[in-house]
Amino acid sequence: MNRITIPRVTLVGAGPGDKDLITVKGLKALQSADVVLYDALIDTALLDEAPAEAIRLFVGKRAGRPCKKQEEINELIVKSAHEYGHVVRLKGGDPFVFGRGLEEIEYIKSYGIEVSLVPGISSALSVPALQGVPVTSRGVSESFWVLTGSTKDHLISADIEIALQSHATIVILMGMRKLAMIADMVRIEGHGEKPMMVIQNGSQDEEKYVIGTAEDIADQAKRAKIGTPGIIVIGEVVKSHPEWITEKAKVEWKTL
Repeated sequence: MNRITIPRVTLVGAGPGDKDLITVKGLKALQSADVVLYDALIDTALLDEAPAEAIRLFVGKRAGRPCKKQEEINELIVKSAHEYGHVVRLKGGDPFVFGRGLEEIEYIKSYGIEVSLVPGISSALSVPALQGVPVTSRGVSESFWVLTGSTKDHLISADIEIALQSHATIVILMGMRKLAMIADMVRIEGHGEKPMMVIQNGSQDEEKYVIGTAEDIADQAKRAKIGTPGIIVIGEVVKSHPEWITEKAKVEWKTL
């Protein structure tokens, strides 16, 4: 006798990359999946946590590479839920931070399918933190912006210019291809010495980073061959990084 499949979907945030940074609730959802639709930025070792018989479908999107359109992903989620039962939509970071999670939930609900969300740890906060850089710090930065470097029309976000008028920490996701342009925007605002940091593959074994200022960060990133996926951090909090503190101590020692 075939079991009755009740279609349902759980959107799970997998965290910034390190498989151990998924939440306990997210892990439990994954362990009960009949189908897992996973993104490009998750640690594929997480797929081992799903039942052996669970179907695993890659639906990741990476800039410059052939990929499924969002409409196709939405349709596949609904189709899989009706055919197999519990679909876990495994997304990097947090589904509601530039993850198009709300779009997927609204589409799934339009078909009368039960859907729930398990938030994930966003790279916007965790990746700088793992480098010793907080997005807020008493007396240094009392707020932060999280921005996309590229809009749906593939243009640089106008909000970056607005954010640069403040004293807040600025964290930019999906902006690595526009790093030089962003650094230019900082300099145009008269902040050429503004500390900046770029981190690629945050929280993972292949993580790379550079720290500097708006004057040299693009050149540093190019020399270090840092590309996507990466995040950009702008603000005085970057001076909290142990490497910045060490370099400052060297400069002060040389001037004695």
